[in-house]
Amino acid sequence: MSARPRKRSFAKPTEHHPDERWMASYMDMVTVLMCMFIVLYAMSTVDKTKFEILKNSLATGFGVTATTTVDTAMGVVVPPDKVSGKEKAFTDLQLAEKEVDKLTALREKMKANLKAKGLVSAVSFTIDERGLTVRLVSSETFFSPDDAQLTGESIQVLNAIAPVLSTIKLDVSVEGNAALIPDSGGDPLYWEISASRATNVVRHLIEVDGIAARRMAAVGFGAARPVGKTNSPADLAKNRRVDIVVLSDQAETIRSLIPQVMKARGQ
Repeated sequence: MSARPRKRSFAKPTEHHPDERWMASYMDMVTVLMCMFIVLYAMSTVDKTKFEILKNSLATGFGVTATTTVDTAMGVVVPPDKVSGKEKAFTDLQLAEKEVDKLTALREKMKANLKAKGLVSAVSFTIDERGLTVRLVSSETFFSPDDAQLTGESIQVLNAIAPVLSTIKLDVSVEGNAALIPDSGGDPLYWEISASRATNVVRHLIEVDGIAARRMAAVGFGAARPVGKTNSPADLAKNRRVDIVVLSDQAETIRSLIPQVMKARGQ
């Protein structure tokens, strides 16, 4: 018998394609990179106002004390020691306004006490980024030339403002100054007189008026910070002075806004 012929197979050969699933992950990575570069481009132009809002928001978000009363979208910062369920959030400008209100209230109380003794015209007041400055300036009302001893009127002024100082917890810097007189004893004399004037004021406030010593500081500037620029008797009298500065305890960013608030209020 003859052999049976084999049947030819007409089946198509199986096609083999490479695995293309990696393309999905690659496309995801490219998309993420594109988004990242878009964000970087958007951040390349810094808006100062938006940056401050972002900074305050991050400061709140990463604060020591957690709070649910802070609107982080508006960039409001609440100091950790001020956070509670009943506290409101304030911006730096609002805190500066509240600080000005506090310092103004202290000034008005001192003025009332001085007015009762007829001494309000002998003292000038300034509110700035340092705090409240009570300036004792007069030709011979507070200090005689080349003398650091307190006069009777200077003691009355200190006794008038001391009750107000005793009601607060802020630190007080007493800063003595001297008048630069040509052909005088020289710079060392100015430093000694200014330091002695500041020390005598501090000693009186502590020993007589009962102000806590830990809150007080005495500083002598000699003739380095003149108010009057000439050698006229009036200008020399302005420089023969002591400044009693009630120091603000707010952060520097808040204190720096105090002059702006005072200007806006026309003070």
